Amino acid sequence: MKAWHFTADKLRDGRPIPPVGEVLRHDGPVEICATGLHASERIFDALTYAPGHVIHRVECGDIVQAQDDKFVCRERTILWSVDGEDVLCAFARRVALDVIHLWDAPDVVRKYLETGDEKLRDAAWDAARATASAAAWAPAWAAAWDAAWDAARDAARAAAWAAAWDAAWDAARAAAWDAARAAARDAAWDAAKDAAWDKYNTWLTEMVEAAR
Repeated sequence: MKAWHFTADKLRDGRPIPPVGEVLRHDGPVEICATGLHASERIFDALTYAPGHVIHRVECGDIVQAQDDKFVCRERTILWSVDGEDVLCAFARRVALDVIHLWDAPDVVRKYLETGDEKLRDAAWDAARATASAAAWAPAWAAAWDAAWDAARDAARAAAWAAAWDAAWDAARAAAWDAARAAARDAAWDAAKDAAWDKYNTWLTEMVEAAR
C-alpha cells in the first residue's frame, strides 16, 4: 500500500532514515501507536503525527493494525522524499487565505499571505495583532493567526505543520458556523469538516508532489 510518512532528520527511534528503495523491516511485536512502522494513506492525516518537515512517499507491506488516520506495518520502503518546510508554510498561508474573507484583514496581512514575502512578515504580524482585540474569538481569526503567523514567523517545521492543521480545523469550523447553530448541528459540522479535510488533503498532496 502506498502511503505518507513524516520524519525529522532521523527516525523517531534515532536511526538514520533509510535510503530510497531500501526496505525497512520491523521485527518483534507490533502495536499501533506503540511499536512497528507507521504511516497514513492521506498526507493530511500523516501531517498530524509529523515530528519534522521531511515528507516521504512510502510503500508499506504486512499491515497489522489500522485506524481511521493511520496504520502500523512491518515493512516500509521510501519511494521518494522532499524537504517540506517551505511547502508547509506555503500551505498554511493558502489555508489562511481560504477563510480571509471572513474577517477584515489588513492589506499587509493579505499581501503577506498571497506572496510569502518575508519583508512583509513583521508588518503583517503587527497589523494582525492590532486587530486581535476585535476578532480574537472569530474562527477566521484563529485560522489566520495560527496558520500565517505561527508558521511564517519562525518558518519552523513544528509551527508549520501545526499551523496548517489548526487552520484547516478552524476553516472547517468557520464553514459550518451557521449550520452548527441549527438543529442539524452535528451533521452539518461533520459534513463541512469532511469537505474541508478533502480539499486541504488534495491541496497539500499536489503541493508536495510539485515540490519533488
